Amino acid sequence: MSIVKTKINRQIIIYALLVLFTSFFILPMYILVLTSFKPFQDVTVSTLWNWPTSLSTDGFSRAFKKLAPNLLNSFYLVIPATLISATLGSLNGYVLAQWKFKGSKILFALILFGMFIPYQSILFPLVQFLQAIDLYGSIPGLILVHVVYGIPITTLIFRNYYYEVPTVLTEAAKVDGANILAVYRHIFFPISLPAFVVVVIWQFTNIWNEFLFAVTVTSQPANQPITVALSNLAGSQVIEWNIQMSGAIITALPTLLVYIFLGRYFIKGLLAGSVKG
Repeated sequence: MSIVKTKINRQIIIYALLVLFTSFFILPMYILVLTSFKPFQDVTVSTLWNWPTSLSTDGFSRAFKKLAPNLLNSFYLVIPATLISATLGSLNGYVLAQWKFKGSKILFALILFGMFIPYQSILFPLVQFLQAIDLYGSIPGLILVHVVYGIPITTLIFRNYYYEVPTVLTEAAKVDGANILAVYRHIFFPISLPAFVVVVIWQFTNIWNEFLFAVTVTSQPANQPITVALSNLAGSQVIEWNIQMSGAIITALPTLLVYIFLGRYFIKGLLAGSVKG
């Protein structure tokens, strides 16, 4: 009985801690949602925890009106940048995993080194380079930046995923006369869905939420993604917190939906070996 009682007490403590940590994590979201549905006159520090006296969607409508152009800019940025970086990472990973050549390991290490280069360290040469090729201040320039910075992580994920595929398949295709692209198109690309899901979710989330490159590369407000526009919602004298909070929810909604609808495939992709060494 004492052993059973001890085990029950231990479980109670564990669940109590889990509830405590979960509540601590959800608390900012609670304030975020609560404030976004309040009319402006109800948004005060003293009534921060109180439920709104009347539900108002004025914050959402005004925030969406201000953020709508930049929301489209984010989609124009994220979709091509994610697809291009995923495709290049898939090809790189396939070659590095299945077509061994002299210096391939060194090349792979050099590609991975790009993951550890801080954004801040390359801002000045990056701006100068984009100005030289007439892409500074534009969405295509920002797409190029995220594609290049996404290649190391996408290459790593696909290389580790394809490394689990038996080389016998590649060798058999070579015997049948298939070239490097034919092997990829007929054998590796059809089985790449789990890895593509992991990469797409990873890249979509990182690019959508990224701020430093967005504010540095896109100098014109008309070309800025939604993360930069959200920071500009604050007024110079009076901050309308209900609009700020509503804008934060609108900004976070696309990535939230991606995880809701693709989250289970993301876990399956991880378990399929896409991030194993």
